[in-house]
Amino acid sequence: MSHPSERFIPAFGLGNPHLQTLWGPLWRKTTHLQRERERLWLEDGDFLDLDWHGPHSIDAPLVLVLHGLTGSSNSPYVAGIQKALGDRGWASVALNWRGCSGEPNLLPRSYHSGASEDLAETIRHLRAKRPLAPLFAVGYSLGGNVLLKHLGETGSASGVLGAVAVSVPFRLDQCADRIGQGFSKVYQAHFMREMLAYIKNKQRQFQHDGREDGLAAIAALGSLENMRTFWDFDGRVTAPLNGFADAEDYYRRASSRYFLGEIRTPTLIIQAADDPFVFPHSLPQTQELSACTHFELQAKGGHVGFVDGSFRQPGYYLERRIPQWLATVARE
Repeated sequence: MSHPSERFIPAFGLGNPHLQTLWGPLWRKTTHLQRERERLWLEDGDFLDLDWHGPHSIDAPLVLVLHGLTGSSNSPYVAGIQKALGDRGWASVALNWRGCSGEPNLLPRSYHSGASEDLAETIRHLRAKRPLAPLFAVGYSLGGNVLLKHLGETGSASGVLGAVAVSVPFRLDQCADRIGQGFSKVYQAHFMREMLAYIKNKQRQFQHDGREDGLAAIAALGSLENMRTFWDFDGRVTAPLNGFADAEDYYRRASSRYFLGEIRTPTLIIQAADDPFVFPHSLPQTQELSACTHFELQAKGGHVGFVDGSFRQPGYYLERRIPQWLATVARE
């Protein structure tokens, strides 16, 4: 159960899960931040772009922030948490998954919900760059799934002192079903447009650069028409580009729910019972969680919503709760 101070109460008039979910992308005022971009070259020759904010001091606590599907470091919740951390004197660095920083990535492979090897490489880089800084990680939606998977895979060698995952699609197969129901089809259509644009941008870049191997890999996918569901896209695009047999194989190997019991890093999971992307039966049971995991299930909040306060003065619960919890872990 959540302690009263940890309980989320939605803004008056914003109790609906879809209003919670859509508030950030549609109505939230832009958070302006001064950030510095660093390009991290990966071992396979591809790159990730990292956007740094906050103090440059060698020992200031550092938080790695991971965005969700079709997001970037410019997603409102990423800029919001970076500002909140900066106001506390903490440094943060927002990771843009492959091809999400405004520039297509160099390889046929894409980012996806199981890309924990990219996260592991980023954590190694940050620890080498700021060895005296206590390192933490925060992931939203897809980023939360990747983070929990990494924590389970690495156990006590996760490389971070504490982690927070928000609005996690614990079972990707079930979430692919859930987003195809009711009003959630609106989100599904949006994601389809964005994910297809991601692949087509990559294809154009390969053409421009004369990357024959990349063009051949995309041509081998066949037609990119008539994809309406996550099962369609992940079966025909995500799986073949990233070494999975099919959508089912990808969902099975990438779903964080199967890794939760092996987590040995202090971890907070914040989830809303009314998340329009996640069935209630997709949420983990208490016995699936490791002893160091604290699961806060809020009655309301939508998907990466958690907007409180009022219409005139909206508040952002996650941007208070997450730094508060990380500060507690840092003191321990």
